[in-house]
Amino acid sequence: MQLAIAEARKAEREGEVPVGAILVRDRRIIGVGHNRPIGLIDPTAHAEILALRQAASRIGNYRLPGTTLYVTVEPCAMCAGSLVHARVSRLVFGTLDPRAGAVETHFQIVTDPAMNHRVEVTSGVLEEECRSLLQCFFRERRLK
Repeated sequence: MQLAIAEARKAEREGEVPVGAILVRDRRIIGVGHNRPIGLIDPTAHAEILALRQAASRIGNYRLPGTTLYVTVEPCAMCAGSLVHARVSRLVFGTLDPRAGAVETHFQIVTDPAMNHRVEVTSGVLEEECRSLLQCFFRERRLK
């Protein structure tokens, strides 16, 4: 999770919402990402999506079984759905997203029995640090 936080700090330096993600398989990092929708002019350029894309490209397969995604914030509906489609095995995230969270807060996409794949979820890892990153970012933005 510390590496995901480092990715989130990169996003923050770029003026993006500070979210970072790291995808791991067999204790090796196969994908990294941080939020870049503004910089890439791409509404799908969330940290999770960029990490999934990088990993899929590296291994040559859009299916990513046996992987764990570490992300600083609870994924949105788009990202949660992507985890299901990519067959990610486990999701570890830091803090809940009260506005758009789609894993525990508003929806339970990755664990919904109606889906053809379910993702194991661990939440609250380094929660305070992850939440503080977001709160400080938005506090500063409101002051400007």
